[in-house]
Amino acid sequence: MNCNDVDKGLDIGAIAGSPDPEVREHLNHCARCRKLVAALSQPAYEASASPVALLEQIESGLLSDLRPVRRTRKAYLLAALAAIFLVGVTFGVSRIGALALAVMTPVQAGVMLGAVATGAVLTAYSLVHLILPGSLHRIPPAVLPFAIALAFATATVVLFEFQPELHFWAAAWWCIRTGTVFGALAAVPLWLVLRRGAVLSLVMTCLASGVFAGLVGMMVLEIHCPILDVWHILFAHLGVLLILATAGLATGLAVEKFQPQMRARP
Repeated sequence: MNCNDVDKGLDIGAIAGSPDPEVREHLNHCARCRKLVAALSQPAYEASASPVALLEQIESGLLSDLRPVRRTRKAYLLAALAAIFLVGVTFGVSRIGALALAVMTPVQAGVMLGAVATGAVLTAYSLVHLILPGSLHRIPPAVLPFAIALAFATATVVLFEFQPELHFWAAAWWCIRTGTVFGALAAVPLWLVLRRGAVLSLVMTCLASGVFAGLVGMMVLEIHCPILDVWHILFAHLGVLLILATAGLATGLAVEKFQPQMRARP
């Protein structure tokens, strides 16, 4: 029995007053579910109650658990995310160099760097909307990572050739490791910024954070890596995005699963 089971049971009216020992055991240890069941188990207001008394009861119920929040401007958040991206990429390139710019054509460099930068901009907007209540998404957060990966993969196949590579696995492992490290470093200040907002969907926010961090690592690799083989770019460079996006998604799912239990202890 977990919080999700309680939520489903409340939907069908099978939890309130249930004699099931598992239900009682969970409610004894979970303050969140205990409050929810208690609120839904309260008797309906008397039809004869005066409107003023009824409104006062509703107001007291709404205000009992409200907490003040600090308003955050969208422009400030976007500027902070842009700074994190630029500083992360600059730091990474300063450490390993910009070798790829010397071997790519202007078209290849412009399209590939533009694709990663565009993905970062779209992900930044998605992240800001995920932490500001009332924001609307032009691209669903669950679809955006697939769109970015597909666009990058398409540009790679169109602009580059399949080339034989003697040390494919060694070179791929170096790029994956390096890009993942620089992306993970960018995730630290990123989370500090996101904490200033109201996280509306923990799973989607963590997924988008992983994508954003992965794009930082990808940009570093696109500027540095002189290997122009399609398989290398798809496996090693795009792999950084997939690894960090998966890590973000797994983190969000894990925290969402165990957060109610962690908060349940009085």
